Amino acid sequence: MPDGRIEGAALSSGPVVQLAVDLTGRLRIANAAAEALFNLRPRDLGRPFQDLEVSCRPVELRSRIEQVRKEMRPIELHDIEWQRPGGLDVNYYDVAIVPLFATPGDLIGVGVSFIDVTRDRRARDELAHANTELEHAYEELQSLNEELETTNEELQSANEELETTNEELQSTNEELETMNEELQSTNDELRVINEELRGRTEELDQTSGFLGTVLRSLGNAVIVLNEDLKVRVWSPGAEDLWGLRPEEAEDKKLFSLDIGLPAVAVEPLLRRVLREAANNDTATALTGDVTAVNRRGKTVELQIVASPMRTEEGGISGVILVIDQRSP
Repeated sequence: MPDGRIEGAALSSGPVVQLAVDLTGRLRIANAAAEALFNLRPRDLGRPFQDLEVSCRPVELRSRIEQVRKEMRPIELHDIEWQRPGGLDVNYYDVAIVPLFATPGDLIGVGVSFIDVTRDRRARDELAHANTELEHAYEELQSLNEELETTNEELQSANEELETTNEELQSTNEELETMNEELQSTNDELRVINEELRGRTEELDQTSGFLGTVLRSLGNAVIVLNEDLKVRVWSPGAEDLWGLRPEEAEDKKLFSLDIGLPAVAVEPLLRRVLREAANNDTATALTGDVTAVNRRGKTVELQIVASPMRTEEGGISGVILVIDQRSP
């Protein structure tokens, strides 16, 4: 028999901000993290949710809670910006609005969770900034190459002038010395640019290491696929679940891997995510439950959350799978 006190204590002290609203529209649960983030007090429990500031800031929740009540399915919002009153830093949150059931089909309320993704957002911004700087450095290299080609043409012209007249030899030699000085200066500039590129490469390596740390910290199996359902990222959680190392799985089609994941159950979910994301800019994640076989040959029950992966321009570049093994 579950101990209600332990469940309550875990909810109250958990790091994820949790709110719960009953079917009459009143706030019934706000854990310690929610109280601290939104300046809530115990006396706010039982108040109409629409009377509280958190119902509309940092994101409008009232209409979405009503939508979840009517449709009885969850809604996810991503990268919601929030700066606490009087605070200096801007944080970003993923918001999950989910129906709460006492038993299947028996809706008793709606839960709202705020998950802090500030570090992930800043890591993405830093990576984008590094990519932009690399592009600028590449453009500068191209410009320098064009200058070198122009200088070579000038040297050829100087050689032709030397063949035409010995009287102009001294003058041509002086011009060549000047050009050599320009080449030396260009080489010095290239050396500086190479050093800058080396520094950018080290920053990218650090960013890649950070992303690897994030994947290992998630615990769940995380798989990133391109539009052709080829594996681009294979997390440590996926390696632990199916025993395949990243180099054995990446750049291969997911369903060509002999890992006990049933294509007949999973592939339609992935195709649906890609199709809906291509037709709808606001398409969200889809969830499915499947029975699979782990690396030990044991049957396991998995919950799969498939989310579209978009480019900065809003195009679809693939699917992110978060796979959680349900407890027996």
